[in-house]
Amino acid sequence: MAKKTTPHKTRGHATPASLVWFEIPADSIDRAKKFYGSLFGWTFNKLQAAVNDYWHIDTGGNDASPDGGLMPRMHPQQPITNYISVPSVSKAAAKVEKLGGTVCKPKTPVPGMGYFAICLDTEGNTFALWEMNERAK
Repeated sequence: MAKKTTPHKTRGHATPASLVWFEIPADSIDRAKKFYGSLFGWTFNKLQAAVNDYWHIDTGGNDASPDGGLMPRMHPQQPITNYISVPSVSKAAAKVEKLGGTVCKPKTPVPGMGYFAICLDTEGNTFALWEMNERAK
């Protein structure tokens, strides 16, 4: 059976929310790069603008395949986080809470790129909301 998705409005069109980015936390950046590079053929480029030791993961897939980030683990149980595209982080975060989820990190800008919020679903899984906005400061 095909999985049904709930559409959201983007520029007047109804489109399903989609995975647009992922982040992998690592205790050893070098070890993680070697593992994922050898396993999947992914390549890594350090993002100079990033405050922390943050690496862009190029998955080498087509335009529909999301790229990701590799970063130092911030706490012992930090999971891989998937970023889902939404038209408005503020509205989606409010809906997360209305549906019984939790907003762990509220709307946060990534200057020149957009906004994100980190959330927990009703099952305790971490995910992030992403709003593309080049005017983010």
